Amino acid sequence: MRRQRNVKILATLGPASDTHEMISNLHKAGADVFRLNMSHGTHDEIRAKHAVIRAVEKELGSTIGILADLQGPKLRVGVFANESEDLVVGAAFRLDLNEAAGDLQRVCLPHPEIFSALKEGASLLVNDGKIRLQVKACGVDFADCEVITGGAISNRKGVNVPDVVLPLAALSEKDLADLEVACELGVDWLALSFVQRPEDVTEARALVKGRAAILSKIEKPSAVERFDDILAVSDGIMVARGDLGVELPVSAVPPIQKRLVRRCRAVGKPVIVATQMLESMIESPMPTRAEVSDVATAIYEGADAIMLSAESAAGSFPIEAVTMMDNVAIEVERDPTYTQIIESSRTASRSGIADAMVAAAREIAETTDVKAICCFTHSGTTALLTARERPRVPIIALTPLVDTARRLALSWGVNCVLTEELDRFKKAVVSAARAAREEGFANEEDFVVVTAGVPFNVPGSTNILRVAPCDERLIFASDPE
Repeated sequence: MRRQRNVKILATLGPASDTHEMISNLHKAGADVFRLNMSHGTHDEIRAKHAVIRAVEKELGSTIGILADLQGPKLRVGVFANESEDLVVGAAFRLDLNEAAGDLQRVCLPHPEIFSALKEGASLLVNDGKIRLQVKACGVDFADCEVITGGAISNRKGVNVPDVVLPLAALSEKDLADLEVACELGVDWLALSFVQRPEDVTEARALVKGRAAILSKIEKPSAVERFDDILAVSDGIMVARGDLGVELPVSAVPPIQKRLVRRCRAVGKPVIVATQMLESMIESPMPTRAEVSDVATAIYEGADAIMLSAESAAGSFPIEAVTMMDNVAIEVERDPTYTQIIESSRTASRSGIADAMVAAAREIAETTDVKAICCFTHSGTTALLTARERPRVPIIALTPLVDTARRLALSWGVNCVLTEELDRFKKAVVSAARAAREEGFANEEDFVVVTAGVPFNVPGSTNILRVAPCDERLIFASDPE
């Protein structure tokens, strides 16, 4: 299903969007990848959603990507005797391992790993940062704090610890079970929550065993600090602005977003901008102007994908939210300023023949009247390198592997077409010309750029480029062999 935009749209599935009809309509409206939130639903419910997506994919004849988002460790306070208490600024409040019900002076924090990492002066954030506590004294089983920002604290509210790296694995017991279910189903992307260091990613990769691409969610200050190391061992990145905005000053999030997107673009790895993009559309059929501007900003930055969370999972207007994202993306990408920004922010990276080939393909496309860049790819590497160039013409990725096509559904500007296994470049040129015509990118009078690696089916071996006519008769006439 050809889109009229390059940026991709992720839609989270939930109670408002888990039927066959709704998933089909969401894809038609613009959702390229569906997110399964492993924080919600049983394994059987996840399996059912996965089956519906694949049924829709087959029905519509359109490649759809699936991303399973692992919950990660959840840090929460215990319960209160009165269910909640109002903490006053300047008051003393203790967190400890005592399982007794809490009161106005203390509550249980059943996570000894937090106490082992805390230091005097560290901050503890409760209930998405609405309450801020500062540690005045601490030990292996307690933290005496001062209330810096007060408010109501109630049963099992979440706790964030922004100032320290916690001795916690990114995968909880629940995550380990969820990971195995997701990989057995054959999801295309696995998103890791609570990533603090590159070792969290490499540990997950050892468990995934190549069954899915790994996407690291950047939602903690420690992940921002070690971002380059995390990016190096990840297949993709999600800028998870919700938790970032809790653990860091909200004013710091926009520049962080810009820096992370640029770094991902420079190495050709997909990057998603997520969280509260069209938040008001959970309850309203129209977004605020500020939300539209936020979505547009991510597109102007060159993000590979933008994501809907509760808007499509639990909101009253899931199709309208996807349609709005689609419309904003089309409008932004038509703006001449968009092209100027994208091209001025392009980072040259020439470290091999494949890099030079895709750069040459992009330059040819920008200086001639070719209609598309057609790249043959087995692993997806050539398509990712081409997408890194952010060319002005569409990218058609031809691959014999449906798993590769589904993973590339997340990548900027990539239109995937399944093809047969090829062993000769002339066959590749013919297949490219045919795909460009059949998918509506060109007609017989047009030309396309074709890139491939010879010998075929060797990842990262792109070493040949041709400007080819879309008229197959001309291809055979010029190359009868």
